[in-house]
Amino acid sequence: MIKTQALVRSFDGVKALGGIDLHIEKRKVTVIMGGSGSGKTTLLRLLAGLEAPTSGSILFAGEDLASVSKKRLYELRMRVGMVFQYSALLNSLDVYENVAFPLHEHTDLDESVIQTMVTMKLEQVGLRGFECMMPSQLSGGMAKRVAFARALVMDPQVVFFDEPTSGLDPISAGVVSTLIHETTAKTRMTSVVVTHDVEAGLKIADHVILLWQGQVIAEGSPESIQQSEDPRVQQFIKGEPNGPIPFSRSQTAYIDDLMHKPGCVRMA
Repeated sequence: MIKTQALVRSFDGVKALGGIDLHIEKRKVTVIMGGSGSGKTTLLRLLAGLEAPTSGSILFAGEDLASVSKKRLYELRMRVGMVFQYSALLNSLDVYENVAFPLHEHTDLDESVIQTMVTMKLEQVGLRGFECMMPSQLSGGMAKRVAFARALVMDPQVVFFDEPTSGLDPISAGVVSTLIHETTAKTRMTSVVVTHDVEAGLKIADHVILLWQGQVIAEGSPESIQQSEDPRVQQFIKGEPNGPIPFSRSQTAYIDDLMHKPGCVRMA
């Protein structure tokens, strides 16, 4: 469904991603894991067409997102759903209006048809009957499920999830993880999940990609990741503080920063 070739993304001369080649299989759950600053959210935004790469290509159903016209990019985005890390619900709209929003913006469907579609999607996520509630009245888990329903309402081929279990209690996290796994199987969509939740990621994944410092250091089935002999992989999945992945990401000598005010140098 999605393929990248030599994908690079730099910010102010610093590479967030350094030449990544990967495949996202159709109708599977691909989980991208890595620590903070590993480049996983940057990769997700590139795959979803929300950012352009510095170099390399992103093939979505055979078309390169880096070279298509803006009009064609918008057309391809219609085939994609997105569940953001903090749900990104519109606070001035109730649950029904949030889920219906993509249909109102991108279709000319009659309101009775939209109502039916919204009801179906809310039923999928276990929130039918909550249409009139405002985002401020929802728990974190409920807000994630509303965002999931909104992402599904256009029946996308691919849905991207950015930290879907972040900030949730164990039960809510389990509900959201199960929804991702079951919905992918039932609707035969393609799911791409970015997370640092090792337990949830390994539980729902068909394929796992592990990033470190903008590079893929391991990929494969959850079983193969757990059995990896790479000490970086083992450190991450076990949550060990000491190992080859350092706590500090400083790129300058400590004594130099003490002696000279480092400041920020911006690239033109």
